[in-house]
Amino acid sequence: MSRLFVDHREAPVSAGASLFDCAEAIGIQVPTSCVKQGKCRECLLEVEEGGDYLSGRTPEEAHLGGNFRLACRTRIIDAGGEGTVRCHTMRRGSMRVVDEATDLPDVELRLDSRVARGYGIALDLGTTTVAMRLYNLETGALVASQSFENPQRFGGSDIMARIQYDTHHKGRLLQRTLLGYLGHAIERFPVPPESIVEMTVAANTTMRDLFFGLDVHSIGQKPYRSSTEHDLKAGKRGTTALATEAKRLRLPIHPEARVYGLPLLGSHVGADAAACLLATGIAEREGVSVVMDIGTNTELLVGNRDRIVAASCPAGPAFEGGGVLCGMPGLDGAIEHIAIADDGRVSFQVIGGKDPEGICGSGLVDLLSELLRTERMNAQGRLGEGVDRFVVDPVNKIYFTEMDINELAQAKGANVSGLRIVADVFGIRLDDIERFYLAGGFARHIDPDAGRRIGLLPPLPEEKLVRVGNAALEGAARVLLSETHRQELEELALRVEHIELETHETFFDFFVEGCQFVPIGAEVLH
Repeated sequence: MSRLFVDHREAPVSAGASLFDCAEAIGIQVPTSCVKQGKCRECLLEVEEGGDYLSGRTPEEAHLGGNFRLACRTRIIDAGGEGTVRCHTMRRGSMRVVDEATDLPDVELRLDSRVARGYGIALDLGTTTVAMRLYNLETGALVASQSFENPQRFGGSDIMARIQYDTHHKGRLLQRTLLGYLGHAIERFPVPPESIVEMTVAANTTMRDLFFGLDVHSIGQKPYRSSTEHDLKAGKRGTTALATEAKRLRLPIHPEARVYGLPLLGSHVGADAAACLLATGIAEREGVSVVMDIGTNTELLVGNRDRIVAASCPAGPAFEGGGVLCGMPGLDGAIEHIAIADDGRVSFQVIGGKDPEGICGSGLVDLLSELLRTERMNAQGRLGEGVDRFVVDPVNKIYFTEMDINELAQAKGANVSGLRIVADVFGIRLDDIERFYLAGGFARHIDPDAGRRIGLLPPLPEEKLVRVGNAALEGAARVLLSETHRQELEELALRVEHIELETHETFFDFFVEGCQFVPIGAEVLH
């Protein structure tokens, strides 16, 4: 090989050198806790090209599949020729942290007298991304925030794959890797780690239980419940919330810091949905509101002060870039907005203003909408006779295929069918919705008109649609700052009605209709 690229930066090539050493030579810090001994298993890399120029897997890499490798164990074996190796770490540049919160109730300052001073972390642990905020617990002031890709991706891109991985691989490898990355992130905060005395965790059911080291096997089997739910139903506990001390998780904060996992709402409707419920305050209003938190596992809530109905949609990672050939998360280099002129010329906006490397979720929604608008794609997701792809950027080889469209269609179909079913169970029409909260980092950046055109969002008037950003992180922050909110949420979670979408009699029909790229009509929500 003659060239090596790590995180799109060229590194020196030397036979026998590890990829870890090559990355260090150009200033890329690969996460590690064992100083390149192959023990911590945190120095993950994904090899995109040129694997034949690298050494074979070592015993320390036996748990990795696909193109994932440990940087400290992988060495260059052929430094000659004209080949190229391209790889990236699990921390490819800066993630876009969404801290905006629109039309949400005021935050109460913490009422918990157990902690007098110090700092606390609110954590939103997503399947694809991890976001957290650091707060001053004495004043309630936000000190800093950061985010990174969830390194557990080596175990699969969706929650069912990770459940299977955790079940068949001993040693809690998914938990260990995540906690290692989280520990490094905590150490980058502008305060001494030992001054952090509290942490709250919002996450879907699987991510939360993996974080706390619980067996997640039961979440992947009918009736798809956490062990905490089984214990609640058996009368062994009064809430599905979790709490432990930081020293049990080996986090680099105060060893006696309390780490609190928010309660679940039911099955795959997890603690992140509970956080959204708290942040939006829909259980406090008379009018009916809907919360849609779009992600790998989309959560849906509909209700008011009298009743709350919840469901989860197994949408998969397509709208977060997963399963799409040129898809990627919302990192620097991701195309986030796209427009197509009548003559076919493409213009786009890239996060960070650099050369494009792929397309993130908001860009994919734009692209689908523009292809539909310019009649380059039909409602069934076909690009046209004899056309198998649409080229977005020929220079950087970024394109869009019908296979990509199919992945996005299925993700959209799951979301739309979920929306239609929860509305049907609650007994409302589209016109009955007072507020439609669109939550999540991805949802914060999509163009609502594009979302309506492809049938991802209902055609509600602008004044009813509220994009609240990362409501799960906001809810985790409120639980961090207020013991009252914590207690109220545990009580509220017990009142939520959970619906299993897959067993609903109309799910398949709604899913098939939802896979088409047509606007959602008011007549379907009844």
